[in-house]
Amino acid sequence: MAVADPRSAPHRPNDHQPEAVERRVAEALAALSLEQKVRLLTGADFWSTHPEPAIGLRRMVLSDGPVGVRGELWDERDPSVSLPSPTALAATWDEALMERVGALLASEARRKNVDVVLGPTVNLHRSPLGGRHFECFSEDPLLTGRLGAAYVRGLQAHGVAATPKHYVANDAETERFTVDVRVDERPLRELYLAPFERMTAGAGAWLVMASYNRVNGATMTESALLASPLKDEWGFDGVVVSDWTATRSTEAAGRAALDLVMPGPEGPWGDALVAAVRSGAVPEKAIDDKVRRLLRLAARVGALEGVPPARPAPAAIPAAEAGKLAREAAAAGMVLARNQGDVLPLDPEGLRRVAVIGPSAARGRTQGGGSATVHPHYTVSPLDGLRAALGQRAEVRYALGTRIHEGLVPVTGEHVIDPVTGQPGVHVRLLDAQGNPLHEEHRDVGKLTYIGDRRANQSATIEVTARFRAVEAGRYRIGVAGVGAFRLTGGGRVLFDQTIASHIDDLAAALLAPPHLGAELSLAAGEELDLKLTHAVPPGAIAVAFSLGVEVPALPEEEELARAVELARSSDVAIVVVGTTEQIESEGFDRSTLALPGGQDKLVRAVAAANPRTVVLVNAGGPVTLPWRDEVAAVLLTWFPGQEFGNAVADVLLGAREPGGRLPTTWPAREQDVPVLSTKPENRKLVYAEGLHIGYRAWARAGVAPAYPFGHGLGYTRWEILGVDAPSGLAAGEAVEARVRVRNAGRRRGRHVVQLYLSRAESKVERPALWLAGFAVVEADPGKEAEVAITMAPRAFAHWAAGGWQVEPGAYTLHVGGSVADLAQQTTVVLRG
Repeated sequence: MAVADPRSAPHRPNDHQPEAVERRVAEALAALSLEQKVRLLTGADFWSTHPEPAIGLRRMVLSDGPVGVRGELWDERDPSVSLPSPTALAATWDEALMERVGALLASEARRKNVDVVLGPTVNLHRSPLGGRHFECFSEDPLLTGRLGAAYVRGLQAHGVAATPKHYVANDAETERFTVDVRVDERPLRELYLAPFERMTAGAGAWLVMASYNRVNGATMTESALLASPLKDEWGFDGVVVSDWTATRSTEAAGRAALDLVMPGPEGPWGDALVAAVRSGAVPEKAIDDKVRRLLRLAARVGALEGVPPARPAPAAIPAAEAGKLAREAAAAGMVLARNQGDVLPLDPEGLRRVAVIGPSAARGRTQGGGSATVHPHYTVSPLDGLRAALGQRAEVRYALGTRIHEGLVPVTGEHVIDPVTGQPGVHVRLLDAQGNPLHEEHRDVGKLTYIGDRRANQSATIEVTARFRAVEAGRYRIGVAGVGAFRLTGGGRVLFDQTIASHIDDLAAALLAPPHLGAELSLAAGEELDLKLTHAVPPGAIAVAFSLGVEVPALPEEEELARAVELARSSDVAIVVVGTTEQIESEGFDRSTLALPGGQDKLVRAVAAANPRTVVLVNAGGPVTLPWRDEVAAVLLTWFPGQEFGNAVADVLLGAREPGGRLPTTWPAREQDVPVLSTKPENRKLVYAEGLHIGYRAWARAGVAPAYPFGHGLGYTRWEILGVDAPSGLAAGEAVEARVRVRNAGRRRGRHVVQLYLSRAESKVERPALWLAGFAVVEADPGKEAEVAITMAPRAFAHWAAGGWQVEPGAYTLHVGGSVADLAQQTTVVLRG
């Protein structure tokens, strides 16, 4: 599969009648007053831009949606398709699949009247502690750039705008609003800017999002990097939108190449920017350029009268078809890290009793926390997926094994009834300052999020009522997850009345992973309790989020463990599902450890000791340490696999599909081995002292072996690299095509990712020990050979120096294999000066 240089042969799906579009944009711009123009440059509300009927401009709706388009509501009333997390998608190494994912997201966007999807997230996995690791693709810029470009192409081919984010070096969450990332020009160009270049100059993205952080002293919404290289060097003709609340100034941001401030309608521009233009502090031509770009975006998405959209609207994709793609993508990204004795795939005919164990088995985690979350139509747990797949052929039994203390979980229809409607769920009323109802509604769950909802923002109080029913006898903890003033009564008795403060100075974290407050109650089985939770809405709040939650009774830890061990001992196979929680992997904060929470390591070891056929599924969005990995028969990394988790994992375990994934990031054996780990700024500065050496490059330089290396994945067959041919003596700056011959040496058809790496032993410039230069997916039947051509773009050999890209003539070693640690073949490529 050929790879083009990011600057050559750009993919421009936006070039639909460009002259006519630019004429229409110019006419619309000329008809606007300064006040009208400036008004367009700040959002109308949390999710949309201002319309301007005088020029035929409608509002445009923006939505979070890297792996599911949420729309303007953040709750179960408007469900979305939930696809696998970006780490799972990146593990497929499959650009064609990514384009199909983009097309599905475009269909979802248009179903919800969304014009702009705020994704993909393409920051690099500099440290495995990054809290948003799951939402980004990879530690490698080439893999990230190619998959991100495929996502952009798939989305924009159907007339919906993509927004690569967060530009740039927003690779961790700690102090993300204020941190100043200090990074040298060469790693900035070769690593952190490279994926954005491929998605703009190469794939023609219509927006780019400016991040919260500073880079080398400048806040990104005011940074010169927005103009150069983004707009001038790369030719980006789209809109630079701020991350939400990232714009801090009027004049500095107005003079910079930032185009759209979100959210609105309040912000640092508005009347202040008009005044700055009138005074000469901000040139009006800067305003005109911003508005021109916004109008060009409107033309592309069909929001400007008189201009057909850049691409026809996508066909509606039926829910069943969307589910099939979600299931396929989830399986394709699962990485078989270990398979001792070929225990997988399991033979369904040989199974009589299957033990499914673990805190993520009956309620698997399908997605990470933060702005990427959506409310899916349904989710399938591993337990449910295996029961459905095995049917009556085997008895599938379940044990919790250990409890991960997540605190309060939002109530659902399992525990509560709306006392007004009698339906499973809760009743919500929005009240004014006098206690009069402004709005009331039934909700299916106790998790409430109002962002950009004027009714909620104008309320003085939000009241939630529910009739709680204890499913079993025991000690329950009932309360709230949220920030602010809350009062909870149960059975007419005040359970608490106090204000909860957040310990995290981050709006997203405070809203999406808030602190918990609860009261403990002893309830008999079937006992009912009328609950009433009230929340005082802070004046001027732009977002309100909280949950009425419950923590149900649990067996003593040792009893849970003993039950799981006995179940494993009496079963043909034990499947243990371990993972992280929303309090560990989420937007707004970084991880404090790579260890699995709670007693999960102890659980795995105990089960493995009881049953040698123990298979562990790791339900985490990023790397975790697995100290027992050599004590179990198989390890399958499932990531956060979306709504079809259970069905996809059943497909893989039972052999209906191959686990097609290869690691897009290195998994360490021990946290102390990680070469680049810290995400904590010192004096508000985070210094990228490692330069070019992140990810597998840093591991190679450190000389330490990880648990599982970059590119690793076993599949269900074996592959041999038979040979590689590549031309030599080419002029520096030419693309190099390598032809690789492979053979499926196993007993079933399979899929392999052929990976090419370059190294240069004697170089006059600093280089990584090796770096990814190309890759391709190949499939073959058992015993069959295949040949694949992989083009390495000129940029693969280039380095940044003296303000430009340079290629050092001489000999480069080309390594070919199935992972960065499994490079079976090599040859030499010589470039002439």
